[in-house]
Amino acid sequence: MRKALVIGINKYPFSPLQGAVNDAEEFAKVMELNADGSPNFQVHLEKDVLTKSRLKKLIIELFKGDTPYTLFYFSGHGFFNEHGGGYLVTPDMKEYDEGVSMDEILEIANKSKAQNRIIILDCCHSGAMGSPNLTGGISSFLHQGVTILSASRDNEPAKEINGQGVFTSLLLDALKGGAADLRGHITPGSVYAYIDQSLGEWGQRPVFKTNITRFISLREVIPQTSKEVLRKIITYFPVPDKEFPLNPSFEDTNSKEVKHELVEPVAIAEKVAIFKDLQKLQSIGLIIPVDAPFMYFAAMESKSCKLTTLGHHYWRLVKERKI
Repeated sequence: MRKALVIGINKYPFSPLQGAVNDAEEFAKVMELNADGSPNFQVHLEKDVLTKSRLKKLIIELFKGDTPYTLFYFSGHGFFNEHGGGYLVTPDMKEYDEGVSMDEILEIANKSKAQNRIIILDCCHSGAMGSPNLTGGISSFLHQGVTILSASRDNEPAKEINGQGVFTSLLLDALKGGAADLRGHITPGSVYAYIDQSLGEWGQRPVFKTNITRFISLREVIPQTSKEVLRKIITYFPVPDKEFPLNPSFEDTNSKEVKHELVEPVAIAEKVAIFKDLQKLQSIGLIIPVDAPFMYFAAMESKSCKLTTLGHHYWRLVKERKI
């Protein structure tokens, strides 16, 4: 079971927001299903939570139990002061009681028996999450299995443009496939890398903190190349450093049915099928032709192809039966 609590708050008595609820709705919609329509997270969405007590109750209930994946997403106002640290602000805020303390949320997540606890915050000063005020925000105290992804550093605002949070806009793009690996998996680390590279150096900076010992997949999309083709990489390259020899029989246009100057040996159906797999692997950066600009010329000139550095990585994953 994978469960998620998604919160969006627009209706503050001061400085109301325009896009927080919409961001929460869009995030919930994306996280409910993988790209192929299979179930992903069981999402509980709440909009415009009015009180601190209600928000805290929802967070406590979320982190109960020993589920494999527990995810908390918040879009709204954040607050930070040097005495109490960071807060997720609720509409009933008062001076010295601004909302739910980030330190308190961290304590709840750290004590949870859920195997993976993921916290994603799109609010000002969200980088304070995970670095308790007790330490002056210098050190992070994340128990194993806790991951935090925040929109900005503890001293920064989180921008909202055209009714949508800048951070969540990039987050959704990443979850829809922008941050996927060649298997179609999207991880917290790849999401952070996608967002970090998309934001300028002088704007808000996302923050990523984690203490994990296993692979975490937030969502799956359709991979660029099927797993069946990826798994053939160890068949075509039994030894990763060995080149795969090619000749004109691999090129399907080098056949008697196509009017052109034939080059012996002519196309052979079995080799053409292999070559198409190799071309797919080349298109996603796993192999490259040797001494030729394209795979076509490598075949027609009887040269070869070899694994790239990334190809070596996926070769090991297939060999270890991780794909």
